[in-house]
Amino acid sequence: MTSTDRPADTVDPKLLEILVCPVTRGPLEYDAEKHELISRSAKLAYPIRDGIPIMLPEEARPLG
Repeated sequence: MTSTDRPADTVDPKLLEILVCPVTRGPLEYDAEKHELISRSAKLAYPIRDGIPIMLPEEARPLG
């Protein structure tokens, strides 16, 4: 399976390696079950829609 054959609800692993939290510049963790990127340092979860991470703080869900 090539990167263009990935299911729409997954993210390219190479992209995950370079993405950082826009608030803290810290690392992100991929939550495949919720389709989110988690920033533990900012306590935010960024949504992934159609395989595209939405890296806008105003779109992020606060972790509680």
